[in-house]
Amino acid sequence: MNLFTIDELTTLTTASNPTSISIYAPIERLGVETKQNPIRLKNLVRQAEEQLLALGMRGQDAKELLQPIHELDANDDFWQHQSDGLAIFLSPNQFRYYCLPITFPELTVVGDRFHIKPLLQLMSGDGTFSVLALSQNQVRLFQGTRYHLDEVELTDVPTNIAAALQYDDLEKNLQVHTGSSQGNTGIFHGQGGGNEDHKNDLLRYFRQVNNGLESFFTNQQTPLILAGVDYLLPIYHEANTYAHLLPNGITGNPETLSLEELHTQAWQIAQPYFDLAKGSTISHYEELQGSEKTANTIEKVVSAAYFQRVETLFVPIDKTVWGVFNPEGNSIQIHAQQEIGDEDLLDLAALHTLTNGGTVYAVAQGDVPEHKAIAAILRY
Repeated sequence: MNLFTIDELTTLTTASNPTSISIYAPIERLGVETKQNPIRLKNLVRQAEEQLLALGMRGQDAKELLQPIHELDANDDFWQHQSDGLAIFLSPNQFRYYCLPITFPELTVVGDRFHIKPLLQLMSGDGTFSVLALSQNQVRLFQGTRYHLDEVELTDVPTNIAAALQYDDLEKNLQVHTGSSQGNTGIFHGQGGGNEDHKNDLLRYFRQVNNGLESFFTNQQTPLILAGVDYLLPIYHEANTYAHLLPNGITGNPETLSLEELHTQAWQIAQPYFDLAKGSTISHYEELQGSEKTANTIEKVVSAAYFQRVETLFVPIDKTVWGVFNPEGNSIQIHAQQEIGDEDLLDLAALHTLTNGGTVYAVAQGDVPEHKAIAAILRY
């Protein structure tokens, strides 16, 4: 699975290009329905070509620009490694795609920058969680949502305790204790030499795991859930430096759990966490409602997000508002239908909130506070 992070978001949206193509597609994963996946992608690419032609691009240039997607579509290996949703981003300077554990409505957008709002579910306050399955023989990391759980390919992380400790020097692997009663006789022992020694080995092992995961969790606020036998979890908590490790974990040997069982138990821990955080944030908004610390119009929220003032944003995932924001004049034009040069203003507000360190809740329209088109808690 290709992960989508704040860093990826920044990379995608830093450079603008008038022919930035964003394609979203739901993916069928079982049975004969999987045959619909390539057909669906071809239809979405055809829509992208039509939009490029409408913008004045020559037909041959449009076909050449879209060629990387056609090559991807023809790759059998690509279709064999899918998740629930596919997101493709293509411009003359960039080509990226992500197989993600959420289902997207079919969508093709051609604009001055990539359209990222469908991805907000992965980065919102109630979006994704991670599961770290620990044992002495195996380390696995998963990323999931309420709908699905997928394993993440790990790099720079030891896969077991032997791999973690094999490069330690002799003093760490083969400890020497000299007691007064033995004189100069040394007592040598390895991992099985005593409970305290074994705990120290586990702690060193987990510190290496924690250090290896630091780059993965950089700039993330994803809650992390541990899965492992009960005596391992407090030792990992001692080694951990990630701020969003949840206190409750899945106890038992994770190697005996199927992916579905692991997801079910993880979501039972994650859901109350999300519900509590979201409920607390909504209550905070209601307390501030009517003050200068909240905003509930597109004009005010987009401006505040751009100028780094939004602390928390509630944005409808199922609504689009087309228009143009001019930061120099701090002015907005809203259009009933998409016009040349327009972008989704809700998408713009979410992008700047996230890249400026704010929290975004991607919700249904009816769940936005006060039932507005958008709502925000402001930093000042």
